[in-house]
Amino acid sequence: MSEEKVILVDENDNQVGLMPKLEAHQKGLLHRAFSVFIFNSKYQLLLQKRAISKYHSGGLWTNTCCSHPREAEDTIDAANRRLHEEMGIKTNLRKVFDFIYKAELDNELTENEFDHVFYGVYDENPILNKEEADDYKWVDMETISNDIIRNSDNYTVWFKIAFDYFYKYLNNDNNK
Repeated sequence: MSEEKVILVDENDNQVGLMPKLEAHQKGLLHRAFSVFIFNSKYQLLLQKRAISKYHSGGLWTNTCCSHPREAEDTIDAANRRLHEEMGIKTNLRKVFDFIYKAELDNELTENEFDHVFYGVYDENPILNKEEADDYKWVDMETISNDIIRNSDNYTVWFKIAFDYFYKYLNNDNNK
């Protein structure tokens, strides 16, 4: 199996190259990513606990699914593919916004991502891929917001940033 590569991009999300995923995180280069937020009909967000075996951020809580598209793969197609691979979920996704962030991780790695954020609705429990996620839970947004303040170290760095954007998005009267 070939080494997984990420799509290097500029600040406008134009592809500028490809690089092995680990190398991109070691060098802190900007690359394309996505984050998926799945809600149930009770407006609870499905969180996953990253597998402890992950090469970074293992054992931390994060959004439902996050990853990187493959070369020549539409980002929404990649989001649907990984949502099914990681969580066993198939549902309609809608893109809500993009953002760029850069953050230091453990193991001397740096996330520098142009993150495309999608959401969907799903009312069943996921079927976890244990190589990706150790656990899951459905939690309302207010509880998550308060817990991030109290227990910040329990969450991935990108989730805390994306959650803040998403929380503001949901509370914007134009989006209701």
